[in-house]
Amino acid sequence: MTSPLSLAGWRHLYSGKVRDLYVPDASENPERMLVVASDRVSAFDHVLSPGIAGKGELLTTLSLWWFDQLAGGDGGGGIPNHLVADHELTGDDTVRELIPAAVSGRSMLVRSLEMYPVECVVRGYLTGSGWVEYQSSGTVCGIPLPEGLNDGDRLPEPIYTPAYKAPMGEHDENISYEQSVELVGADVAAALRDASLEIYRRAAALAESRGLILADTKFEFGADENGTLTLGDEVLTSDSSRYWDAEAWHRSTVPAERMASFDKQIVRNWLAANWDKTGTPPELPEEVVARTANRYRELLERLTGA
Repeated sequence: MTSPLSLAGWRHLYSGKVRDLYVPDASENPERMLVVASDRVSAFDHVLSPGIAGKGELLTTLSLWWFDQLAGGDGGGGIPNHLVADHELTGDDTVRELIPAAVSGRSMLVRSLEMYPVECVVRGYLTGSGWVEYQSSGTVCGIPLPEGLNDGDRLPEPIYTPAYKAPMGEHDENISYEQSVELVGADVAAALRDASLEIYRRAAALAESRGLILADTKFEFGADENGTLTLGDEVLTSDSSRYWDAEAWHRSTVPAERMASFDKQIVRNWLAANWDKTGTPPELPEEVVARTANRYRELLERLTGA
């Protein structure tokens, strides 16, 4: 993994597989943070080389667009989020940009939140690890489902399947709703569930109007200084969600065609076919990198029209 950038006025706090987190210099309890999305791409718990050029900007642009839609741009009630203005007036007409130029376009300036240790997953379709569990037990994260479903089928109703947000560097763990109550209390657990299902409902409807299926997604929430439930992190991006082409899903019965996703699945497929998951992963071919970048870009264009 490449070293984090040195940004004037900001101190590097943490780097994940994709994002770097900065806080203001000399601030012990920062009210603001800078979230920088890199071009790094990971699969099977490894950061791969090379990265996907432009991926950080594409993810940030999509997150910002979705935050705007959910704040009221879709005609529904606003969902509070952690964004703050990335500029300020220093005179009558002088604007000072708060995001450093070196990371402009791939950064979000956000409020610090007291994050809840629950990853809020909503599944509208049966696929991935849910499909594997369903085949053996007829359930997804312990929730019973009707018999006779196939990989990629739409569920009768979206289901909420929380996960425990493990400490940095450790794996998240699927938990029951009752376990989420034990973690955060009954009121907060219910609020997380209800907000997640409501956001999914809105987002899935908007995606459907663009010819896309939002198969599943995950959210993270925290409490702001007033205790208000607030949407944080990224939202509804290619890295946190599965999107499928609606026409292909209706037309085909072949899973690879029916559920071709707008994310790094191309990378996962190539890696699975060319690496035994031991030692250092091989370099990604230029063709795989280019195809993956195109999928990220196509999703952004189809959703936003930009």
